[in-house]
Amino acid sequence: MSKGHRTQIKKERNKENRDTRPQAHAKYVRISDTKARIVLDSIKGKGINEARAILTYSPRYAAEIALKVLNSAVANAEHNLGMDADVLYVQEVHANRGRSHYGRWRLKPRAKGRANRIERKVSHVSIILNEKN
Repeated sequence: MSKGHRTQIKKERNKENRDTRPQAHAKYVRISDTKARIVLDSIKGKGINEARAILTYSPRYAAEIALKVLNSAVANAEHNLGMDADVLYVQEVHANRGRSHYGRWRLKPRAKGRANRIERKVSHVSIILNEKN
């Protein structure tokens, strides 16, 4: 009758739906998501060596962050999943806006004695790899 406790059923169901692609994330990075997306879109769909070359010679600050995340994703693929780095490519890239911490904003004087916030943007950078067919 019973198939087990609901937590056991959920664990089994989540094992079937788990994503096995190598990936890496950097959370709460001190850069805006739009600036990070400009760099990440330039490496989407490229091979690992080509993506590393693009990020190494890019003058943008987001390229340093993306290179660290890319190297981490490649290391995850090699050590955790046993994949060869030569057959990997960048399948998906994400730069989502993170939560602006309230300790990270200042006030900017405005007209009529009012004040506006100057928020420091934070983003989450993710890179997902896959094997070439």
